[in-house]
Amino acid sequence: MVRSFRRGAYAAVFALSLAPLAACAAGKDAATSQVHPDSASVTVGVIKVQNAYVLTQTDGPAAVSARLFNNGTTAQTLQSLKLGGSITAQLAGAGGAKGITVPAQGSVLLGGKGNPSATVDTTKESLQDGDVQTAVFTFSTTGAVSLPLNVTPATGFPEPYGPSSLPTTASPSPSPSPSASTSTSANPSASASSSASASSTPTGTATPTGTGTGTATP
Repeated sequence: MVRSFRRGAYAAVFALSLAPLAACAAGKDAATSQVHPDSASVTVGVIKVQNAYVLTQTDGPAAVSARLFNNGTTAQTLQSLKLGGSITAQLAGAGGAKGITVPAQGSVLLGGKGNPSATVDTTKESLQDGDVQTAVFTFSTTGAVSLPLNVTPATGFPEPYGPSSLPTTASPSPSPSPSASTSTSANPSASASSSASASSTPTGTATPTGTGTGTATP
């Protein structure tokens, strides 16, 4: 009877040890469903920078992707963005505009098709995947907002916001020469005959055929 009691006790302890694992894997609030990406986020004053990354590609520039929030009552402009204190990102507004403005009580997404962009020329500065770069976003009113960013390849879920989403400019094709001058120079006989017909003159003249011989008598 003592052996039966011990077997029952061991079985109860084993079942209780599995219970937390089962609870973690079930239900809408399961721990496995609460996994968040390892992205940087910081708030300074009314400005919040969220989901910030440095996204790289095999050959070409890197890009910084982030969501910029402005909880203030006036719009602010992103004036500059630097990585590691010496790497300056090139900023471009949506549609090729020069500035990036974060509206009051609104947000702006850096990276992605049709959005403002912040690119880094990797031919001058090297960014290694797996590194952490300190980024400094400078806004017109709030000033510097600093946070560490992970350097990661633009593959998988961040790919639509990486360097491959940057717009490309096609080189214009040369315009064709006027066809009128070509046709005239290609057919000189036509112009010669036209000028000849224009300069021709009448070959005959009309003259009176008779004169009066009689005289009037009173």
